Amino acid sequence: MTKLTKNTTVFTLNNGVKIPAIGLGTWQASEKGAAHNATKVAIENGYRHIDTAAGYQNEGEVGQGVKDSGVPRDEVFITTKLTNEDHKRVAQAFEESLKKLDVDYVDLYLVHWPVSTDPVSKKPFDDWDFVDTYKEVQKIYKSGKAKSIGVSNFTVKKLEKLLSDPEVDVIPAVNQIEAHPFLIQPELTEYLKKKGILIEAYSPLGSTNAPLVKNEVVSKIAEKNGVTPTSVLISWAIQRGTVVLPKSVTDSRIIANLDTFTLTTEDFEALNKINETFGTKRFANPPWNNFDD
Repeated sequence: MTKLTKNTTVFTLNNGVKIPAIGLGTWQASEKGAAHNATKVAIENGYRHIDTAAGYQNEGEVGQGVKDSGVPRDEVFITTKLTNEDHKRVAQAFEESLKKLDVDYVDLYLVHWPVSTDPVSKKPFDDWDFVDTYKEVQKIYKSGKAKSIGVSNFTVKKLEKLLSDPEVDVIPAVNQIEAHPFLIQPELTEYLKKKGILIEAYSPLGSTNAPLVKNEVVSKIAEKNGVTPTSVLISWAIQRGTVVLPKSVTDSRIIANLDTFTLTTEDFEALNKINETFGTKRFANPPWNNFDD
């Protein structure tokens, strides 16, 4: 049986900031008390990275969970994100997030989606896009209130547009994207590597109900190693050099998700080739993902 160990891997972002490889994802942890308990349990059991967003509507609980864990604030990496509807009020939205989290700074602040939408019509603005937004986010970084900044759900095309603007002088530290063996995105992965932008993988198990853990290739590798399919998928994500953000509100699963192992070359490559057999599958694809800025 393969031995699992509590993962303490840390990556270094392009600005020198250290980021723990495994973070607790809190998307859909919206039921009262869920995000607070999940955050507290995670930190008490070894996590030092918590990922939230204004759009998750749980920043207050996450912040309280960090406090109630008893671990000093400066030992916990906190990420939050800007919603689509706040792109024209970045400074105000950021201060609101700080207040809800009850912190003086965040370790990472992300543009959640490359879409700037009108709060009323829900349609994209004609006079503002994600490049304008990112320029405002840069100001937060330069103020010191966000130790790092980055983007989420950006394609190669959108990143090229962003980085080609002469006023963009802070390269995103990360691009947080859906990533798992069914969605490897080789072109985007290679582009990010060349630019020194770290991938943060959300939905590593395939989002709600974790459909990937039932895949026959994943199950076979898990059985061979005497571990769970979840451990296989999280270990694979770290082994390919990405931050991984498994989410759960169940204490036992939160704790277990921190335990990883090193896959053999054979097993690692088998996971890399899953989509060749089963196809490419995206599980998080909201309607605005297809807006063309």
